[in-house]
Amino acid sequence: MTRPRKRGASVAVIDIGSNSVRLVVYEGLARSLIPIFNEKTLCGLGREVQSTGLLAPDAVDKALTSLKRFRALCRVMQVGRVFAIATAACRDASNGPDFIARAERICAVKIEILSGPREARLSALGVISGIHHPDGIVGDLGGGSLELIDVRRNSVRSGVTLPLGGLALQDLAHKSLKRADRIVREEIDEVELLAAGRGRTFYAVGGTWRALARIHIIQSGYPLQVMHGYSISAAEALDFSRRLRRLAAADMLADIEIVADARRPLLTYAALVLEHIIRVAKPKTIVFSTFGVREGLLHEKLPESERNKDGLICAAEELNQLLSRSAKHARELIAWTDRLVRVVKLRETEEDRRLRHAACLLSDIGWRVHPDHRGEQTLSLVVNGNFGAITHTERAFVGLSVFYRYAGLSEENQPPVTMQELLTPAQLERARLLGAAFRVAHLISAARPGVLPATHFRSQGRKLMLVFEHRLVDLVADRVGSRFKQLARLVGRAGSIVRR
Repeated sequence: MTRPRKRGASVAVIDIGSNSVRLVVYEGLARSLIPIFNEKTLCGLGREVQSTGLLAPDAVDKALTSLKRFRALCRVMQVGRVFAIATAACRDASNGPDFIARAERICAVKIEILSGPREARLSALGVISGIHHPDGIVGDLGGGSLELIDVRRNSVRSGVTLPLGGLALQDLAHKSLKRADRIVREEIDEVELLAAGRGRTFYAVGGTWRALARIHIIQSGYPLQVMHGYSISAAEALDFSRRLRRLAAADMLADIEIVADARRPLLTYAALVLEHIIRVAKPKTIVFSTFGVREGLLHEKLPESERNKDGLICAAEELNQLLSRSAKHARELIAWTDRLVRVVKLRETEEDRRLRHAACLLSDIGWRVHPDHRGEQTLSLVVNGNFGAITHTERAFVGLSVFYRYAGLSEENQPPVTMQELLTPAQLERARLLGAAFRVAHLISAARPGVLPATHFRSQGRKLMLVFEHRLVDLVADRVGSRFKQLARLVGRAGSIVRR
């Protein structure tokens, strides 16, 4: 059974950006945010601010109309708390205060107009909430501005803001790409913090950069369609940005149908900014993050004890609670595999341990699916899950571990080759080992709590034994024995069952 949602527990963020106005409603204020509604309108509030100093009247009307709908949606959904923020266009335009006053009357909440440094900090906190132990430069490209800030694990340094958002740059350059190139070069060359980006990661935040990632994923035939955590080398990103600019010069961007019409003209400016950042910062890798200012705002509001939790484990615990037959059994499975790792002396890094624990929590979430399809469906649920603090490689590892738990290890039931290719041979073998362990554990316990703690591992030479306490000896069967022998072979041992 799924848990009923607590009335009034949900939170919403209304984000009035320079290009889009968006409402995101989350199930609750938690370490692992679960969006239950997400809608945006591309209003283009910032498209003329640099040249006229004003928010365009038609954009204002469109934004206020959207805000009326968002307020009504919050009432219908019985949202407990609503937070509202506004970014570059509203802080830079002379008629911004008047627009904000009208917007506040509609939304019935105070709207925080973010300063540039404040917006940079929230972007960094968003990346911290969605990326496990980030280390690099965060760049949040909106319609009106670009925020850059250095982040190391949970530490955020001071940031800068530049008028290089897609709409602002288009306006400043009067739609001339040659002029835009000069503007970006001059602005980026002055940013001292980019010198700290050498050899590290650049985290690309913002809708237009996500659109670039979506195009790259499709053109490269990449097996996952998940934007968050999509990673490419800086050299590849640089080559792609330059190719995109050539398409723009040949007037071929109109053929890119996977990007919204209103955002398509901004792709070239986004590619241009990314190209110059790579040139100056010389990062090793570009990682695209869907976690940004909104998630950072909510992350900031959590108690420190919650902020310090592992986002992946929190997300896996939530799914375990919602979808597994017994949440307690999954936690016992973690302890059971902990004992297995110790007894067989399996080499395991802290990251390996973290992923194993996440896989344990997700090992029973596919039980409602038809038995013939549990492996593939659960694999899809994990690798495409709407949660953060996990890379694409890690998604594949956890997903394949659970796939093997359902589908078995035979040659007839193999996962897609494209998914296997995301892992090294050693990672793939570890996923098979973990899946084999799950197959033993779930067969013994039928996913019920209180059973696994009464079974123990014992090692003697090259022999691995699974010992059943006397009260559980009737659970021993040939099928249990054959699965345990398969598990033992994967760790180079001979396996046997012992009744105590």
